[in-house]
Amino acid sequence: MTTQLAITGHRGLSAELEAEVDRMIRAAVARTDAETGAVVGVSCLADGADAVFAQAVLDAGGSLVAVLPASRYRETLPEEYQPVYDRLLARAGKVVQLPFVTPDPHAYMEAGKRMVDESDSLLAVWDGQPGRGPGGTADVVAYARSQGVPVTVLWPEGAIR
Repeated sequence: MTTQLAITGHRGLSAELEAEVDRMIRAAVARTDAETGAVVGVSCLADGADAVFAQAVLDAGGSLVAVLPASRYRETLPEEYQPVYDRLLARAGKVVQLPFVTPDPHAYMEAGKRMVDESDSLLAVWDGQPGRGPGGTADVVAYARSQGVPVTVLWPEGAIR
């Protein structure tokens, strides 16, 4: 049996916080893999939680579905991260390109919905705070919950974004 596991999460994490999140994500992916035998990770491949998740899925022998919010998405990612994005995108078994040109809150929300709609559950690297703008982690979590998709929140106790 295969489990489709999506990710949503914060970007711009400190190196220390990203290392802890990496450990938590790898544990969650390993648990899912042990329970179901195969994991398909569904991710927008952004820097931060998305990239950590994508690498964890690949390292566990899973496959990736990349959901790209807009055709100009790569241009908006940090320049130093773009080679990592390119490497992860090249390893994706399936790429879903949404019909937007410029990534904006609407495109990000549509990408979040698409990931949730294609998944059995959602991992959320989320501090539990309201979103800083539409289409972010809090909104994707709310959408998943409204659709009855199980959400596992991963956030180190006491961590501040």
